[in-house]
Amino acid sequence: MNKKRAFEIIENFSKSKVLVVGDMMVDHFMWGKVFRISPEAPVPIVEVHSDNLLLGGSANVLNNICSLGGRVCGAGVVGDDEMGERLLEEFHKRDLSTEGIIIESDRPTTLKTRIVAHSQQMVRFDKESRQPIRPDSIERMIKYIKKLVNDNLGAIVISDYNKGVITKTLLDRIHGIIAGKNIAVCVDPKQSDFSLYQGFDIITPNHQEAGQALGIEDLKKNKIEERERTHEAIRALLARFSLKAMLITRGEEGMSLFEEDGKFIHIPTRAREVFDVTGAGDTVIGVLALSIASGASFREAAVLANHAAGIVVGKVGTSTVSEKELRETL
Repeated sequence: MNKKRAFEIIENFSKSKVLVVGDMMVDHFMWGKVFRISPEAPVPIVEVHSDNLLLGGSANVLNNICSLGGRVCGAGVVGDDEMGERLLEEFHKRDLSTEGIIIESDRPTTLKTRIVAHSQQMVRFDKESRQPIRPDSIERMIKYIKKLVNDNLGAIVISDYNKGVITKTLLDRIHGIIAGKNIAVCVDPKQSDFSLYQGFDIITPNHQEAGQALGIEDLKKNKIEERERTHEAIRALLARFSLKAMLITRGEEGMSLFEEDGKFIHIPTRAREVFDVTGAGDTVIGVLALSIASGASFREAAVLANHAAGIVVGKVGTSTVSEKELRETL
């Protein structure tokens, strides 16, 4: 893809609409420095000097699309708690609709707290529920999604963190809503059984998730003589689950795109220096979906997503990419 074509796609971002469905969460970062080891146990003492709360999970996907100027809305579930309120406040600050966000009083808002010292993540602790969301929450989300599909919706992101929102019932209902409509569905999977995502357009596992689905221990260590068999297995998986494409993210090795017609392309990483991969997958799926909604092919969208990922991994913490940054890196 040449630069002119890339800029044409980016130019359409502000006219394109994307729906993000998935597990919304809050990323809490505590920043500090280590000067000594605890006398109570052989662990470092982090002297915290600041902390901040950021949109995480599918909310981070939404935030990435918003920062690129795309028209975006979300459907998900939060708890009736302080973190749920903070997440909704962040949406209001960005002038994002909260109509599709359902509050469940009997579950916590997913919270991931990371302690970072000297730009190095020391530990993470999670507060969450993985129980499936209530049937009435699914019904309210479906009612909201039905309103959107007739409003020039170009793409849907299924952002699955396996926290209870993405269920077979919900996905079957989405299938029924978009049947016969020109709406691309992009899936960021967390569940190893890809049959759950059957019939959608493109799926974006990382190399570990793809390896689990294929029964291969480590795709990154795949020997050259094994790669053709691996490619055949991926094409068979696409056919079995009626998927049009799979974009495998491989960390510092870049991305590999497999399409249902047998086409394959490897895209080397654009990252100059990797500081933090937190949220990079959210950036990839967000930019991919927004690009497809803006008229890009899978290949063109993958190239733009790769450029965007190269930017966010050069930042510390859950980060987004602006349209200006994406244009500059091109």
